[in-house]
Amino acid sequence: MLVIRLDRDIEVDVGAKGRLDFGRGLYAYVGSAQNNLEKRVSRHLRKDKRKFWHVDYLLGDDSARVVEVFHKLGDRTEECRVAGFIGERAEPMDGFGASDCGCRSHLFRIEDYGFLEKSMFVLDLKALRPLSRQ
Repeated sequence: MLVIRLDRDIEVDVGAKGRLDFGRGLYAYVGSAQNNLEKRVSRHLRKDKRKFWHVDYLLGDDSARVVEVFHKLGDRTEECRVAGFIGERAEPMDGFGASDCGCRSHLFRIEDYGFLEKSMFVLDLKALRPLSRQ
């Protein structure tokens, strides 16, 4: 899970999804990196990259930055389980990051970071590396 902070309201062209509006604030993006977790996370932290996943378009905006990364070992179904849990308690961005599964979304607007910290405990997710939450 990537915790993403947007410093301002933005509108982003997300490939085939078209232009989407994102309000300033915190977002949680749930994905699965079945191989090479560190390499995948490093890729997400770079601004200059080929846009392949929905989240690439969002992270390509100058106002977006990853402020925390959480992970856990699990099979591909774990991604959808985590997204379902977060989606019951946060605002889903319909269809975002969920084109290859039946989930409503894999990106959620988070109003309260405390909720996210509690959820990480319940879901047994661990911080991958310390990042600044500035």
